[in-house]
Amino acid sequence: MTSQELRAMSFRIRREILTMALHAGPNGAHVGPAMSLVEILAVLYGSVLNLDRTNPQWSERDRVYLSKGHGALAYYAALHEVGFLTHEELETYDDNAGILPAQPSRYPEKGIEFSSGSLGLGLSPAIGSSLAARSRKQSYRTIVLLGNGECNEGTIWEAAISAASYHLDNLIAVVDNNGIQSDGFSIDVLDMGNIAQKWKSFGWEVRCVDGHNVQELFSAFTTPWSGSPLIIIANTVKGKGVSFMENNKDWHHNRLTKELYDIAMKEQGALDEA
Repeated sequence: MTSQELRAMSFRIRREILTMALHAGPNGAHVGPAMSLVEILAVLYGSVLNLDRTNPQWSERDRVYLSKGHGALAYYAALHEVGFLTHEELETYDDNAGILPAQPSRYPEKGIEFSSGSLGLGLSPAIGSSLAARSRKQSYRTIVLLGNGECNEGTIWEAAISAASYHLDNLIAVVDNNGIQSDGFSIDVLDMGNIAQKWKSFGWEVRCVDGHNVQELFSAFTTPWSGSPLIIIANTVKGKGVSFMENNKDWHHNRLTKELYDIAMKEQGALDEA
């Protein structure tokens, strides 16, 4: 896809996020963490991943593990973009007994590779997937999406050491570095300091980008590297694209009313025309 097409895809994903969040009603939804993931997922599913749209379980497919399960709204919308989920299925988001719970439940026939919810648990199975590809002499890559607050978890750093020790250059991690987590601003909850330097010290290839710039993201994913796992620190804005959500910790999880939905959707239209 061209950069213009990826930006258009991002606008569609944001609209779907808002519509699913409205459908969730009084349950509320993790809208802010989904909005910061949008361009990352658009670039992955629009231009980077090796997938077969007619066969979600193709053995050589690239795997995506959403470790920050609270980004599910964006993930589902991206899967819809590549035809793994129908629009009718998106309309069942968070319904009782539905296939699209608030945080993903593994459903490989629909492109959902990994059940998530409890934070810090996605990188370890992604390492297992990467090791399996190596042992089977398969060419697929595994991409795991992490939250910046999730990087407070010790399990992330144990896994990071292991991935570097195994020289897993078929593994890509992405940190959605939006600066806010469930309990507030990340710097106030637990100041991680220079997170890029930390990953580098653990033996990873590190690339820092504007997480809303599709060209920077595409270059970060596709510029060759070898001999170590790759981490992309994507600097993003929580609630990106909706003025009352941006950098607002109250929108980590909140209820989107019809009035607020209309305001947010109007802003999406204005962005699309810009």
